[in-house]
Amino acid sequence: MALNVGCTAPPGRARENRTGSWRVFLPRFDHEACSKCGMCQLICPEGCISETADREFVPDYDYCKGCGLCAEECPKHAITMVQEEK
Repeated sequence: MALNVGCTAPPGRARENRTGSWRVFLPRFDHEACSKCGMCQLICPEGCISETADREFVPDYDYCKGCGLCAEECPKHAITMVQEEK
């Protein structure tokens, strides 16, 4: 399949491209400090944060790009960005 100039991947293939492999920073969630507001899930541009049955929010690290928006918007500072170790 030919790609147009400026296009890096065919449209509609995000779930097939595990974008978390090039992340530099990794979000760590402190579930004790979390107020369960869901802001992290709402603000995540990749839509990779989900809510568990226990109402804990967890990222899918296969798709998390480490942008830090979740940590920046968390009102309880329950998410910290740490250096990715590969």
